Amino acid sequence: MRYVAATVLILSGIFVAFAQHPVSGQQKPLPPSYLPSGAVLYQQACASCHGADAKGHGPTATALKTPPPDLTTLTRRHGGTFPYDYVTSVLLVGTPLPSHGSSDMPVWGPIFKFIDKDNKQAVLKRVKNVSDYLKSLQVR
Repeated sequence: MRYVAATVLILSGIFVAFAQHPVSGQQKPLPPSYLPSGAVLYQQACASCHGADAKGHGPTATALKTPPPDLTTLTRRHGGTFPYDYVTSVLLVGTPLPSHGSSDMPVWGPIFKFIDKDNKQAVLKRVKNVSDYLKSLQVR
């Protein structure tokens, strides 16, 4: 039951975060080619579980079977080099092995693909933006 509740909460957050907001008289619509920064994408897609500080203490973390990992230690956990390939793989297709994390994490590849109308370059740019942002958060 906790898993179902967490899934519903996460999916609700996804749809709210990516919903189109009506444009007011003072706002200009974003161009179709607009891609949010990694920080914006992280706050929209990741912070609810991983926390605003990426340390794994987001508001929905307690509802998950497996606590979300601290994303500020990715470099340390991967031999001192930021694991772009690993992060890209997790975002696009999920965690490859159960020992590397919970399968509770939503796979963002299909969601980005839907948002970007099957534009592979835009999907990869979103993933790169998130990865670059996560790299900037790494503990030294």
